[in-house]
Amino acid sequence: MKIKFTLLLLLFALASNAQFVEEHGQLKVVGTQLVDQNGEAISLRGVSFGWHNWWPRFYNKETVKWLHNDWNANVLRAAMGVDADDNCYLKDPKDSKAKLEAVVNAAIKEDIYVIIDWHSHNIHLEEAKAFFDEISKKYGKYPNIIYEIFNEPEKQSWEEVKAYSEEIITIIRKNDPDNIILVGSPSWDQDVHLAAKDPIKGYENLMYTLHFYAATHEKWLRDRADQAFADGLPIFVSESAGTEATGDGKLDLKAWQEYIDWMESKKLSWITWSVADKDESCSFLFPSASSKGKWKPEDLKESGKQTREHLRKWKK
Repeated sequence: MKIKFTLLLLLFALASNAQFVEEHGQLKVVGTQLVDQNGEAISLRGVSFGWHNWWPRFYNKETVKWLHNDWNANVLRAAMGVDADDNCYLKDPKDSKAKLEAVVNAAIKEDIYVIIDWHSHNIHLEEAKAFFDEISKKYGKYPNIIYEIFNEPEKQSWEEVKAYSEEIITIIRKNDPDNIILVGSPSWDQDVHLAAKDPIKGYENLMYTLHFYAATHEKWLRDRADQAFADGLPIFVSESAGTEATGDGKLDLKAWQEYIDWMESKKLSWITWSVADKDESCSFLFPSASSKGKWKPEDLKESGKQTREHLRKWKK
């Protein structure tokens, strides 16, 4: 009898995991808060894949399923490298879209949310317009979809980022009037105070991305974000880690926990970087890790172990 009861609990848990988007549905922004189809505040928590052109081996349905069911991720971020090397989107759009869509399709099947991330530090306006026109026509009907239209503006001014973003938002909204769009800000998504002073107007369901690496970005960045909140700016943490800003160096668990406590107190959504086996502190995996999930403890670096532990604390 005890075995049967345990099996029933396991089946119930798996069923609950499989119905996240079905339960929460179409997301929208009310004030500074992300809410679900019932108007209830919602926090998405998950992980980002590494650049598709450098770690394509993880871009598959098995990894998506593992991250959902074992790591408890209810959102994944597919980081499509735009301009990094010969395998990037600008050089090979067909294969790049195939890698991206493998994750997007698997996330839809798993009934979780997924971020389509135009992963670049530079403006490629015409290419981005064509991409987001095509992708929003194909996936705009699914409430699972979130668009991140500019990963990390590096040297551009807010005026440049804003003008670019308005053009891309216009393209997406012709095909998809509802799904959340994430807008970047200068200095690798730290200058949210600039966006707060001059936000994009005329569109609903926009949020602005904040990126942090806890061993480098101290309380000053949270204070800046708090002021942006006070000014009415909705924020989504689409990339973060416990390491230094290089993605390498020390893992500061205390500073990372302070950020997580802060995000949870604000009911923010947050994504940790990254599903990759690069020789750096913020990559979750060693090269020994399978390309298709089912990772053993010895396959996980400390950042991977800590991220998994953080995610598994939260009820779906």
